[in-house]
Amino acid sequence: MKNDNFTLSTGEEIPIIFTTKSGVRNIVLRPKVAPVRELHITLPRWTGHARAVTFVEEKRRWLERIFARAPVKSKLNPGDTITIFGEEVIITNDKSAIINQQSAIVVGGAPEFFERRVRDEIKKQFLNAVKREIAAVPLEFRPKRVAVRDTSSRWGSCSSTGTMSFSWRLAFAPPQIMRYVIMHELSHMRHMDHSPQFWALVRVLYGPGVERAKSWLSKNGQSLHKYF
Repeated sequence: MKNDNFTLSTGEEIPIIFTTKSGVRNIVLRPKVAPVRELHITLPRWTGHARAVTFVEEKRRWLERIFARAPVKSKLNPGDTITIFGEEVIITNDKSAIINQQSAIVVGGAPEFFERRVRDEIKKQFLNAVKREIAAVPLEFRPKRVAVRDTSSRWGSCSSTGTMSFSWRLAFAPPQIMRYVIMHELSHMRHMDHSPQFWALVRVLYGPGVERAKSWLSKNGQSLHKYF
């Protein structure tokens, strides 16, 4: 742990964020893999840095497994191909690079803003896709407001006031997975819990395959954070 970094066996340097709190009795490790890769360490007030270093080394195998499972961010460049909404799309800043009827995201602006503009376009498309899915359900399940978020673990949420939020990274998932999350949250308009009645409603709105969709997210959710 040199210069407040945790060095993985691959050589990658993971930044360490230290926090000291009174009332905390034990050292707490919280590895984050999205949207950034960091290791957060909470220390009891009188615990020294040397003890924290020793503790992290004791947990090295566990930490290595967590960061190994999570994808390292891949930089996107003009001409790259990504898959969104189940379709391969070329991302470019040059319309002439598009071949025939190839699906594409074309953005302008300075090269240093390329990734940000692609991300913003995907967010816009994702919000439109969510609204189309919501428009297909009965009025009683429709939220008052829909928001797009970039959360590290929650794919969707529904507040008691009728506001729904969805992670735009679901755009990188197969369409049926995105649809499952939407129907999951819409079901909370009637049941603000995860009771048997709630899951029965999810199955009515979504149809067959709820367990497969849940399993896919559990196994592959981290891969949706590969970019940006």
